[in-house]
Amino acid sequence: MLRCQLFVFQLFMAMLPGMAAAQSVPAFGFEPQPQLAKVVHGTETLRNPWAGGLNSPQFSSIDLNGDAQPDLYAFDRATNRSLTFLSVADATGARTWQYAPQYAGLFPADLRGWVLLRDYDCDNRPDIFTFANGGDIRVFRNVAGTGGAPTFQLVSDQLLFYNNSVNQGNINTGGYNMPAVQDINGDGKLDILTFDFVNSVYVELYLNASPASTCGGLQFAQESTYWGNISNCFTSCTSFSFNGACKLAAKPQHTGGHNLLTLDLDGDGDQDILTGRDNCAELVSLTNQGTRTLAAMSSSSLNTSFPSNTTPARVPNFPAAYSLDVTFDGRPDLLVAPNLVDNTDTVSTAQSVWLYENTSASNVPNFVYRQPDFLQRDMLDFSEGAVPTFGDLDSDGLKDMLVGSTNRTNAGGFYRASLAFYRNTGTATSPVFQRQSTDYLGFVARKYATLKPVLVDLNGDGALDLVFSGLRLGATSNQIGYLLNKAAAGQAAVFDAAAPEYFTTITTATPNDSPCFTDVNGDGKPDMLLGTNAVDVTNSGLRYYRNTGTGSLGQAFVLADADYGKIRSTTGTQPYNLAPAVADFDGDGTPDLLIADGEGQVKLYANYRAQAAPFVARTDLFYNALTDQYQAARLGQGFKNRLVPVVADLNSDRAPELFVGLESGGISAFSIRGRVLSSPTAAALALALRIYPNPASTSFTAETAQPTRLTLLAVTGRTVRLVPALARTHTVDLMGLAAGVYLLRVESANGVPVVQRVVVQ
Repeated sequence: MLRCQLFVFQLFMAMLPGMAAAQSVPAFGFEPQPQLAKVVHGTETLRNPWAGGLNSPQFSSIDLNGDAQPDLYAFDRATNRSLTFLSVADATGARTWQYAPQYAGLFPADLRGWVLLRDYDCDNRPDIFTFANGGDIRVFRNVAGTGGAPTFQLVSDQLLFYNNSVNQGNINTGGYNMPAVQDINGDGKLDILTFDFVNSVYVELYLNASPASTCGGLQFAQESTYWGNISNCFTSCTSFSFNGACKLAAKPQHTGGHNLLTLDLDGDGDQDILTGRDNCAELVSLTNQGTRTLAAMSSSSLNTSFPSNTTPARVPNFPAAYSLDVTFDGRPDLLVAPNLVDNTDTVSTAQSVWLYENTSASNVPNFVYRQPDFLQRDMLDFSEGAVPTFGDLDSDGLKDMLVGSTNRTNAGGFYRASLAFYRNTGTATSPVFQRQSTDYLGFVARKYATLKPVLVDLNGDGALDLVFSGLRLGATSNQIGYLLNKAAAGQAAVFDAAAPEYFTTITTATPNDSPCFTDVNGDGKPDMLLGTNAVDVTNSGLRYYRNTGTGSLGQAFVLADADYGKIRSTTGTQPYNLAPAVADFDGDGTPDLLIADGEGQVKLYANYRAQAAPFVARTDLFYNALTDQYQAARLGQGFKNRLVPVVADLNSDRAPELFVGLESGGISAFSIRGRVLSSPTAAALALALRIYPNPASTSFTAETAQPTRLTLLAVTGRTVRLVPALARTHTVDLMGLAAGVYLLRVESANGVPVVQRVVVQ
């Protein structure tokens, strides 16, 4: 299966110039399909397979659908992506979390850094407190009506504090800290607790100073620059000083960000804290031995192994804690996850959300460790940089799935790129992917840092080959290699990973370059479109390599255009982390180009072969059923964000499904909504093409009302049978052809064509 092959319906239309398109063109786009295909690990069917993975999630509760049940909002700091999960009842009546991406589209698109949902105006609708440039705090008010879905309006892009005419300014949390937004003094109004933005040594308290009768105010006074009498020392990950300055080491070891969560750990009515530091694994608790209004901590308040009654929280880097009920018993549990902007291979992000269940029925919580992969256990999460590709590897007529990613394959091991293999054990209309291997072909031992696979028939022998773009550890440049399938067409694939070959004419200097294969110039051979990922490299746009079909395969692709289509970002610059895919998405009979980039943009260039550079794009592609509108992609953004679109028809409806591999290690799935339909001409109908048997195994017969010549093609466009003689009846031998879908094209003496599908068993 080509990552960007032209699908059956597109080829069907492209070969029928006499077919007329429908007059009315409906709205077209992609619709999320969280349950598009089942995925099975062992004996467990994943509940939310296509949720997209989690790296550095921050969690909050909110009722998304107005059913009075608290739902779940997650903001992934590493990818700046919002995810939403509904609390629903399963078949047994027990409640569970169901991925509901349509609600994520209701949140602001430009959220960054940290996001906490807190109700500041006492209307029982959580509002948004979030990072603003420079370390300021923005606030969005939730203005939805009773029982309505969330609707947010910006009310402040910089929270201020006022003490007197001299001491006033903006509340600054610093570039990497995450504050606590909670009622600290028990007056019913939200306050803000944060480490100081200069060097994160002291904890500052900003009390909500709005009038007593004004619940919805955002007026603050700086109550303390030394809250709780604690100083953060940098001699170790768990060092604090109380009522005095730290004795600093000659070379401070930890000077990065700090996370804060306030909650009552000992049931005395005041706020204690949980905190984690950048470059540290420990989650530290500090109990308040003072009061709500005058906090006091001491060395006896400090617990460096929290929770001490169970497996302590040891997220390898920058742990942050979140207090909310996720086990549906009404008691606030504890989630612990890294709060990293960039992992740098320190955290196994496939298991980065630790769940501690609160088993206490009293106001003193008792947290018990339950699992290291809350939500992640029920989704495809390959850690980082997931890239899927689809093709029939076991010759059973069903498309299987390979996924390239960067991950930690064993506890305490190094990060390596690998291929996961999922065999399709379902049917032609209902795919089921069963995990077979997490290290297909043994790529882990070959020490790749990145790996992007593509299944494509490179040499035209009818068997799928494996192309991969990868960066070897220690190498200075990326390589694009291939493994030719040693098996014959129709047989299970056989690859020799120990003997890869490389495209010597394709020089690429940056990791994560994304190849896809499609016939750009219409000569029947697969060309390469290569998305590059850096703007500081010459000719780093979309490159078009033409397949000359001459010489060795490794030298057959020559650079035809180093800036194909002159693709540009929203600011007019060359985009980074480009990844292309090609298919007839809108169903008008012409191939379209889909481009994803590091800004998080997904752009469609309709009928791209007919466009002159610069290509004209459309970005409002993703349908939201809640708003009944199309909106831009909401799949993450950031300089290191990598989105890779891939297309495959998995349910035999002759329309491609869209899959997007995400930086967060998962995959999002979409179906196409509102494709253009076409109807055959009267002349084509007059040929009255009849094929039998269909499906066929050894041969089939094609009959027409008029003499026709015949061509049988693979879905890639390659001719597999050709009968140039005109006749009303043709018998076609199928011996040696792989099982799958083929296209039979018949053409009358006066050039009228008809195309129908033939299924070979």
